[in-house]
Amino acid sequence: MKVTIDKNSGFCWGVVRTVDIAEEVMRESPELYSLGSIIHNPMEINRLKEKGLETITHNDFEKLSGKKVLIRAHGEPPSTYALARKHGIELIDATCPVVTKVQERIRKFYDKGYQVVVFGKKDHAEVIGLVGHTNNEAIVIKSAEETSKVDFTRKTVLFSQTTMDKPTFYEIARVLKEKIQAEFEVGTFEESALDFHAKDTICGQVSGRDKKLREYAAQNDVMIFVAGRNSSNGKVLYEICREANPNTFFIEDESELKREWFEGKESVGISGATSTPQWLMEKVRSAIESLSQP
Repeated sequence: MKVTIDKNSGFCWGVVRTVDIAEEVMRESPELYSLGSIIHNPMEINRLKEKGLETITHNDFEKLSGKKVLIRAHGEPPSTYALARKHGIELIDATCPVVTKVQERIRKFYDKGYQVVVFGKKDHAEVIGLVGHTNNEAIVIKSAEETSKVDFTRKTVLFSQTTMDKPTFYEIARVLKEKIQAEFEVGTFEESALDFHAKDTICGQVSGRDKKLREYAAQNDVMIFVAGRNSSNGKVLYEICREANPNTFFIEDESELKREWFEGKESVGISGATSTPQWLMEKVRSAIESLSQP
């Protein structure tokens, strides 16, 4: 049985950068705190914990005066930086530059009086950070059906969480534009209400994987998708993988593999989220090869 690993899978450069920053800081000082899980992968979190990285919440700030706290790739709202200053905490900002750029763009539109709409998951760390740049006034939606939350009489801009899917983003943009136009035609609103912008801020490294992942999944008899169950990006990519190959199984680590998945199969493909480390996928490959031994 041939077992391969998708060459396009694994850490995106933003996650690589965040992990590199954490490890560099810990080489000089073993005491480092991460505000929230550094990435959505429990295996990698455990590896970094052994090096000295401890996961905390905002509630722990009051007892960390003088300590170093890492801002993970997802980013944080301005209120977090203010809270850190209040408690004398040194922040190590490892926000993904792609996310930082989205935060800056959202802030510019908000300051110009635009109603900001974010396509994303309301409780996701990145979205909380994005919304924080609008004084928590941005409207978060995850489908075209939820566009009813939007005030169609205001000039509006649509952004996206960086790990969402493009087709849904463009469907939401289309629906918003149509509803704004319809509201204008039947109402007495100023023409400025027609000022609508859709800013596709989905990370290219995430969206660009769709086609390649479908092709890779279709080439194998069985697909094993490795990711943390809390990974937003992992859930999206897993569904893409499963659409292309119904024999796709989601696991967090090699302990969840089942021998019957591979019986009578000739090829197995392994892929993962942008938060899935290469070493973990290699470990899964070795475990599958052991399972296939007579």
